[in-house]
Amino acid sequence: MTPTEGPSPTGSDTGRAPQPGAGAEPVAEGRTADEEATAGGGAVEDASDEALPGGGPRGDTVAAVVRQWQAVHPGLDTGPMEIIGRINRCAALLQQAEDAPLRRAGLSRPEFDLLGALRRTGHELTPGDLARETFSSGAAVTKRLKQLTERGLVERRGDTRDRRVVHLRLTDAGRDLVDAILPVQLAYETAVLSGVDGPEQGELAALLGELLSQLEGRLGVLRA
Repeated sequence: MTPTEGPSPTGSDTGRAPQPGAGAEPVAEGRTADEEATAGGGAVEDASDEALPGGGPRGDTVAAVVRQWQAVHPGLDTGPMEIIGRINRCAALLQQAEDAPLRRAGLSRPEFDLLGALRRTGHELTPGDLARETFSSGAAVTKRLKQLTERGLVERRGDTRDRRVVHLRLTDAGRDLVDAILPVQLAYETAVLSGVDGPEQGELAALLGELLSQLEGRLGVLRA
């Protein structure tokens, strides 16, 4: 999965909530249920199967938000909200549900992303490298690395030419932990996506990949 801070959907340090299918839907920390459900406007009424313009029936909370905005501003193009709102809602629910295999190992998603970056690249990385790899802030990476180092999963090495530079690599324990968790984590994610047919998963992955590629190339321009 992709990393969690910034434009990534993986991960932030949020409160725990029931696993998918366990009952009540979780609410992101610092938001009310209404705010979390809307992800961009207004309180949510009971969602129905009423079809949205240009699409099939939608019974999710974003559909209710879209209908409310269309009632207030009939001429408003809510198409982007139907996409971005659902991406945000899915990300919030996945973050709140957390990742069961990671939690059992005592890791947060952002911590696992750091370990995974060190494992998959196969060489030492600096804190700056890890921040870029995981779409995280430097301060967040520093905090997480401190915790991982104290647990004996990551080790630091000073640069021989520049004392300000630190190189990081996995310890044997860190590498073994990542290799043990990854297959279990992938099985968990497969279960999360089990309600979506295989061909549709491929189509969704391709569409999200195209969107992500565009955003990674244009985000700086959009922010400006």
